[in-house]
Amino acid sequence: MNKKILSLLLALCLVLSCVAGCGSDDKGGKTAEVTEPSAEFIDYAGQVELDMESDSVKCALTVEDIKAYVDGDTTHFYVPTSVSPNGVLKARYLAVNTPESTGKIEEWGKKASNFTKTALSGATDIVLESDDGNWNADSTGGRYLVWVWYKPQGSDTYRNLNIELLQNGLSIASKSGDNRYGEICNAAINQAKQHELHVHSNETDPDFYYGEAIPVTLKGLRTNIELYENMKVAFEGVITHENSQTVYVEEYDEETDMYYGMTVYYGYNLTGAGLEILSVGNRVRIVGSVQYYATAGTWQVSDIKYVDMRPDDPSNVQLISSGHEASNRVTDPAVFNNTTMDVEVLTSLDDDETETKTFSYGELSLGATVSFENVRVASIYTTSNEESASKGAMTLTCRQFAETIDVRTVVLYDAEGHLITAEAYQGKTINVRGIVDYYNGKYQIKVFSADDITVLD
Repeated sequence: MNKKILSLLLALCLVLSCVAGCGSDDKGGKTAEVTEPSAEFIDYAGQVELDMESDSVKCALTVEDIKAYVDGDTTHFYVPTSVSPNGVLKARYLAVNTPESTGKIEEWGKKASNFTKTALSGATDIVLESDDGNWNADSTGGRYLVWVWYKPQGSDTYRNLNIELLQNGLSIASKSGDNRYGEICNAAINQAKQHELHVHSNETDPDFYYGEAIPVTLKGLRTNIELYENMKVAFEGVITHENSQTVYVEEYDEETDMYYGMTVYYGYNLTGAGLEILSVGNRVRIVGSVQYYATAGTWQVSDIKYVDMRPDDPSNVQLISSGHEASNRVTDPAVFNNTTMDVEVLTSLDDDETETKTFSYGELSLGATVSFENVRVASIYTTSNEESASKGAMTLTCRQFAETIDVRTVVLYDAEGHLITAEAYQGKTINVRGIVDYYNGKYQIKVFSADDITVLD
């Protein structure tokens, strides 16, 4: 009996010592022993030095060479064609995996994205470094794995942004120890864990919306979208088009006699039944997060979900009815270009007070379908970059009397599968229908099919 009691006590001691000596990361895995945090916070990102003579240094840039801030661990840069034939390098940061802030929305994702943007936008110089002297693609094949160094205003030394994200707790590890700066990456991660920073803390993220979806109409969303930034919303509408993991949803408002639209990016979040619900012609209830898509300069709703095991979950996208058609409302170019409208919008979500805002026709109809009749194609620009997925896409500058509208197509093919070129439309009078889009500070019409352009002469 005494031996049994002694064995039980020894086993209990072992369990308690394991609990005391082992931590767990945010994914539930075991980590090294965590000690009490040091009062001193070590700036590892400033300690590591960039060797400009190393063959791993691949590209020296400036802030003007930044094409797009995508999220915390991905940035697109303009680079010489000797580096990338299409002049753009999509940089995926080595050793880090920041929370999502685009197609999927996660806690601390917005903060990580803003941290990267703030660091690079205030830099005087930027350097991209590979890990082994070669340009190495990530698992997608379209992005290249790099160390991003930047020199802040007023500084003579470079800082390593990858390590800075790790030491500030804005990234979990991503093969962080298996690289040229592995030791210092691990030290930065351990310090962030010891200080319980951001992703390693139990704190709530002030930029993440934890509440239930806010019911809103597409009119309310389109006319006051900044009020809902980062929030989860729920609205209804008809799916009119689908392209590049994005659907376009529109809804009619009787009071203003306008169709309002929204871009909904579902990314890789949906499969099976969820994708079927987002079919063109379906009327659906969308639940997602309102986000500003900086790359395109427009707003979208993302983080769309559908859980097969819980089809009636109110967080799911839901089918309401089917068999609907896009409005494709016939619109005069003069109305589209010159009309404004006053709309009452909420001043906050906490009360019913409103204010009057003035919108252009393009602003109100953004994301909705329209059509134009008897417009003449004055000129055509064709994307010719060999490396671009848009090679062959066209922008048709169309005129009707004194008014001009731009029609941007995807790459178009005829019924036999042949590429449609500018010759098919140049100088012709056409009817065209499509989605109201926004590009380079101007509202235009986006066309997804050759069937949406009818040549009249």
